[in-house]
Amino acid sequence: MTKLTEGAVEALSRGNSFQDPVLQLVNIRKIEAGSGPARFRLMMSDGLHTMSSFMLSTQLNHMIEEGNNLVPNCVCQLKKTVTNVLKDGRRVVVILNMDIVASAEDVGGKIGEPTPFFEGQNKAAQSAPNPAVRPLQQQNGHDAGRSFNRDFGKKAPSAMPSTPGGTGKIVPIASLNPYQSKWTIRARVTNKSSIRTWSNSRGDGKLFNIEIVDESGEIRVTGFNQEVDKFYGLIETGKVFYISKCSLKIANKQYSSLKNDYEMTLNGDSTIIPCDDGGDVPTVQCDFISIGDLESREKDSIVDVIGVCKSVDDVTRLTTKTNREVSKRTLNLMDTSGKLVTVTLWGEEAENFDGSGQPIVAIKGAKLSDFGGRSLSASFSSTLMVNPDIPEAHMLRGWYDKEGHAMDGQSLTEMRGGGGGGNTNWKSLSDVKNEHLGHGDKPDYYSCIATIVYLRKENCLYQACPSQECNKKVVDQQNGMFRCEKCDKEFPNFKYRLILAANIADYGDNQWVTCFQESAEAILGQNATYLGQLKDSDEAAFDEIFQRANFNTFVFRNRVKLETYNDESRIKATVMEVKPVDHREYSKRLIMDLRKLAAQ
Repeated sequence: MTKLTEGAVEALSRGNSFQDPVLQLVNIRKIEAGSGPARFRLMMSDGLHTMSSFMLSTQLNHMIEEGNNLVPNCVCQLKKTVTNVLKDGRRVVVILNMDIVASAEDVGGKIGEPTPFFEGQNKAAQSAPNPAVRPLQQQNGHDAGRSFNRDFGKKAPSAMPSTPGGTGKIVPIASLNPYQSKWTIRARVTNKSSIRTWSNSRGDGKLFNIEIVDESGEIRVTGFNQEVDKFYGLIETGKVFYISKCSLKIANKQYSSLKNDYEMTLNGDSTIIPCDDGGDVPTVQCDFISIGDLESREKDSIVDVIGVCKSVDDVTRLTTKTNREVSKRTLNLMDTSGKLVTVTLWGEEAENFDGSGQPIVAIKGAKLSDFGGRSLSASFSSTLMVNPDIPEAHMLRGWYDKEGHAMDGQSLTEMRGGGGGGNTNWKSLSDVKNEHLGHGDKPDYYSCIATIVYLRKENCLYQACPSQECNKKVVDQQNGMFRCEKCDKEFPNFKYRLILAANIADYGDNQWVTCFQESAEAILGQNATYLGQLKDSDEAAFDEIFQRANFNTFVFRNRVKLETYNDESRIKATVMEVKPVDHREYSKRLIMDLRKLAAQ
């Protein structure tokens, strides 16, 4: 037997706590919110009174938009609500979580003869400890308990704490909307960006972002200029704070991967106060997906992943088009699916990351790319956690120590054209030809151990544009100037660039490959500038460098693709990376290969 909870409407309107009241939905009204998500206003009845000041939180919009039986006359159990006071003094009850316990078809119509409730009436009823209930005979039991509950992480404390000084109740992040005036949230900082600056025609400025979480959800907070000076030093990642009087606006999903339709902006009235008693506030909210499932996800999706750091590369530095130097580091993550994916870290995360000991790495808000199959980028808005104290990390560590360490893993990044990462897709040069790698729509990538048997030094150097972002060949104007057609400029100097053709071989076959600047310098052991000067001044010494480079063995990561030129098709192989052979790791891999062959 299902019951409506009489007196619940009045109690909720006054902001009193109420344990899972059962109400009937009388009417739904859609409120357009411009470019933001639609809001739905509900009229609910407890059998005694009706009230139209119920609002459905946006994360429950699917219950209406997807036709999930949330229609007039159905009976609902409100699992979680919060009462907000608007600027004009009116109260609104925001529904954060609810279940449908009886469908409209089973109920068959309005229950009882409820009358509209107006604030101020029946104040004496506010002190009633046990509200009466009106019975409802359920006709079909199969609809009972139909749940649309969303997991919002840690369970909320039974008594919501007050703000410092007792100025008001704490409200959940999930209930925030731009129509509220007075609110305070209590949340944990899960990510804090560095201070970023800009300069344009309108002047200079600076900003920083933080991501915060409570038991109901998460949201992004941005501070500009004066607020940077005021709050940046106060805020610490992992600490809990009381935050109030910020501006709310529709979230710009280009810069935020959080699951919230809104974001906050700090202003001159904003307050951030440390909270010493925040043990019940969750640390982070992640929705991890298996690395093996990345293949089925759309390009540019924002995902949460966790894996063992199988390998990590050294930090490299890139110069952007705006002449800003950025640090970059790539690492390879593997999980229980046996698949690996290359992850790129940027900036301070790249500089500070320590991959020793093959740690567990969790990344919240990584961006999925289809460059080279599947790869991930941890942007400035992502959260990187090393060996986090969460169940998923402990489970993964146990699996890896027991059996995962013996797996090579299969790289998603290299299987269909890897853009970087570890040497996991091992092939011999005969395998490359026998398996027809490079003949598909996309290039194939593989790693091999091979020896240099010949280097073609003719035309291996060219004079290139000296601009940092341009490597095009320049034309000698014969007047001391060099012209770049791409930049449409003349320069008094140039820089040397390498394009080196090499023949590499292993025990089964050989392959001609093309090596560009970085890989060519690694093979020759000299930089292009020195080689250019040497070629002009000492031809014998220049030749000696090429002779010494022959018959050295390296780990190559190559890209192969069938290309057509002048109606002739041929496989073009390009070296993406060259590394010295780690004989310890190479021996381990050979032993594993032998064990696999023995088991067949």
